Amino acid sequence: DQRRFDAEVVGIDRRTDVALLRIAASNLPVVTVGHSSELCPGEWVAAMGAPFGFERSVTAGVVSANPRYMPGGNGVPLIQTDVALNPGNSGGPLFDERGNVVGMNSMIYSASGGYFGVSFSLPIDTAMRVADELRATGHVTRGHIGARTQPLTAELAPAFGLDAALGALVVRVDADSPAEAAGLRSGDVVLAVGAAAAAMPYAEIQERVASAAQGTAIAVAPRR
Repeated sequence: DQRRFDAEVVGIDRRTDVALLRIAASNLPVVTVGHSSELCPGEWVAAMGAPFGFERSVTAGVVSANPRYMPGGNGVPLIQTDVALNPGNSGGPLFDERGNVVGMNSMIYSASGGYFGVSFSLPIDTAMRVADELRATGHVTRGHIGARTQPLTAELAPAFGLDAALGALVVRVDADSPAEAAGLRSGDVVLAVGAAAAAMPYAEIQERVASAAQGTAIAVAPRR
């Protein structure tokens, strides 16, 4: 409704590019928050934003992959779609076909800077979890078990008797760390974290460890 407010920055999380703001206002319109974890490839989604300054623009497409982990993305999960995103869409909502917000539009994969059919949004489950922590403490704390790892490449996988380049290769275990106490050692390959039975991509293992609350116990499936 064109009202403007002065906002206070409650906290910023650089890894997910999420900031939480506080404004003095009441009776604001709100959206319904959905669950990004329920999105499947092929489902219709729509993005709203202001590409190139054209406000309240809507583009639509389908989910291409969920979750998608980008190389060098620090284990942050993303929703890949073919929804047209351009400069001005970042930070806008991604809706499912029921009108629920399932993501926050983040970036595109492009050689020219323009839309090439590969767009990415931060899952709303991740964004809301970050916002809750920013609201509670002003910052985001991520879990760490004291093990330094690297991706298991296609060249390394056969040496460990593995067919696929999945998992995290432990290259160092910190002294007096939870990883040391659990019995992990250099040369182990962590195939999965949590209750999952199948081997996981390296980035997903990073995300699962990082999203675990400090002081909680997590199960890992190592291979020696």
